[in-house]
Amino acid sequence: MRSRSQYLREMGLTPWALTTDTRGIASQHVEPASSDVEPLGKVPPSGWASLQQQVGNCTRCNLHTTRKTTVFGEGDPKADWLLVGEAPGAEEDRQGLPFVGRAGQLLNRMLFSVDLARDEVFVANVLKCRPPDNRDPFGEEVSTCVSFLHQQVTFIQPKIILAMGRFAAQALLRTDQTIGQLRGRIHRYPAYDIPLVVTYHPAYLLRSPQAKAKAWDDLILALAEFDGAAGSENV
Repeated sequence: MRSRSQYLREMGLTPWALTTDTRGIASQHVEPASSDVEPLGKVPPSGWASLQQQVGNCTRCNLHTTRKTTVFGEGDPKADWLLVGEAPGAEEDRQGLPFVGRAGQLLNRMLFSVDLARDEVFVANVLKCRPPDNRDPFGEEVSTCVSFLHQQVTFIQPKIILAMGRFAAQALLRTDQTIGQLRGRIHRYPAYDIPLVVTYHPAYLLRSPQAKAKAWDDLILALAEFDGAAGSENV
């Protein structure tokens, strides 16, 4: 089995010891919820299985005519960590699972580097169907599909959300700001005041490996916020 240091080297990062006390790193970067973001309110729960069925049968937009299958998400439905990407790719569309290609392998290595396993988190996308030719999601597709994601957040009630990529960040925060404007601080998911960290999508990191160090910083920021919240609960 490869070590954490080996995974970091594969990611193009210099291995270093992960401190067990990350509290204090995130506290000075807290970004309060934007005043122009309306609270989403609680979504009446109808059952996790029912939500999966709704997604599987969805015909709300034209993507249902080109998909092979829907991609609901994968992981622990009571996970502390929720990771959100943009949309399924070709391999995800074939398998019905998120992040199963090269981007998923990189994501797994990133999680392993901070002592997290895929089965300890929940991974989902804003869109549950693949856009043709992996094009960017259209605005109407996001606005049509994002309610499923909001319901997933309601069910999971994570302690931290990692928004990976521009579309995930903008959909969750209801903003049109860029990744560069949103990175480096703690945001709040408006419905439940859940800490949210914005980072690059793993697929982008494969195309732009020079951004991996920034993504590592984002992951450490999220870990620090999570550890700090967990520590305060135990006081």
